[in-house]
Amino acid sequence: MKIWTSEHIFNHPWETVTQAAWRKYPNPMTPSIIGTDVVERQVVNGVLHTHRLVQSKWYFPKWTHALIGTAKTCFASERSTVDPERKQMVLKTNNLTFCRNISVDEVLYYEPHPADASKTLLKQEATVTVYGVPLSHYMEDLLTSTISSNAGKGRQGLEWVIGMINTEVKGIAETAVRGTDELIHTTRRSIDEVTESARKSMDEISVQASKAAKAMHIT
Repeated sequence: MKIWTSEHIFNHPWETVTQAAWRKYPNPMTPSIIGTDVVERQVVNGVLHTHRLVQSKWYFPKWTHALIGTAKTCFASERSTVDPERKQMVLKTNNLTFCRNISVDEVLYYEPHPADASKTLLKQEATVTVYGVPLSHYMEDLLTSTISSNAGKGRQGLEWVIGMINTEVKGIAETAVRGTDELIHTTRRSIDEVTESARKSMDEISVQASKAAKAMHIT
């Protein structure tokens, strides 16, 4: 059994990072993840519980095929909880494919950084166990190394998604500003039109009043 751990700090608030975590796949940094499907989702005591099925590709060396078999597509079960009150997101993932010989249990914790609430601390842990086949320790080392490499790509992918979210937010803000400017312009134009109409009406009333006064004087 091999245990791998890692910590990483994102220079983004917890709300942004957790939103990006939901939208993490697909991204160009982790093309091995094909997609995700929500199996179940519910809110219990204010905590969001989600069960997703993750579809991916595992690239094992050819010499391992005779030991554990092959699979074009691999599946994993991901169960997560999001507690907005405590500001904690926990994702627990375990493989379903090759589970007769390989067990990969991964846990990710997303929490606000204890020293800076504007940042997010990611704690990641994976436990790898290979059993029932020769060279099990070597395969555990191989899988652990792959997990470490994929973790770095995963963080890059998350940053990529955060960039997309920030672009979307900026676009929405710019659209709102344009909409506000257009509303102000339309309102001002309407006020000007009403003012002009009122001025014309007053002018017409003055003319009519003047004519009426002259007529009375003549009479």
